[in-house]
Amino acid sequence: MPTITISSFKGGTAKTSTSLNLGAALAKFHKQNVLLIDFDAQANLTTGLGYDPDAQDSLAPILQGKKNIGEVILPTSHPRLSLIPADTWLERVEVTEALAADRYSHEKLREVLKPLTQFDTIIIDTPPSLCWLTESALIASEFALIAATPEFYSIKGLQRLSQFMESLSQRHPIELLGVVLSFWNPRGKSNDTFLHIIEETFPGQILKSKVRRDITVSEATIYGKPIFEIAPKSRAAEDYSILAKELLKRLRKCQK
Repeated sequence: MPTITISSFKGGTAKTSTSLNLGAALAKFHKQNVLLIDFDAQANLTTGLGYDPDAQDSLAPILQGKKNIGEVILPTSHPRLSLIPADTWLERVEVTEALAADRYSHEKLREVLKPLTQFDTIIIDTPPSLCWLTESALIASEFALIAATPEFYSIKGLQRLSQFMESLSQRHPIELLGVVLSFWNPRGKSNDTFLHIIEETFPGQILKSKVRRDITVSEATIYGKPIFEIAPKSRAAEDYSILAKELLKRLRKCQK
């Protein structure tokens, strides 16, 4: 049961869309039982799958020891795809009640996920910052996937994220699956410059699969469903399908 954290250091990198549609591709095309975890208080993954975050429990009461994790797992429009939603309580959960007094609180998420052996893959969507939630997600994961866009501030954020992950890896072993680029324009004038900077920061980690800019990704979130159910013949649906295949190959290689 690989657990994958998808992270970035700034918003607007399609991190949540990647989490949602990568998970949906694994469920739809590869018959995997996938659990998506929304670990971002903005709860965009939750709303993107058709749920109101204010009406659901997140991992907050689980981390506080008030509920069992099975109580917060929700179904989605695909029978093999499940969700643990987010809410605003996640934002400061680490400084409240039991977690505030726990010097090992960063390891709590890893412990609560261990019983979930019914899933083939767990994907955690994190906030676009290097906070307690992101660190906890990475510690709970064997693998990380970095979301980026071919834009200056996105690329600069990768350098901070690289330093953060290098520091974390000294305490917790985690393997980088790659850097996935979204909003990709094959004719972009600065593509070579951006790719060079990413290669310097994460050598050999740029994924061949790149997700092209496609308005249908945003349209799908309005309906609370993955892109494959709203626009199955779109460019983005094709790109996410190819991305899932490439990541599965990388996972198999890592697990040998």
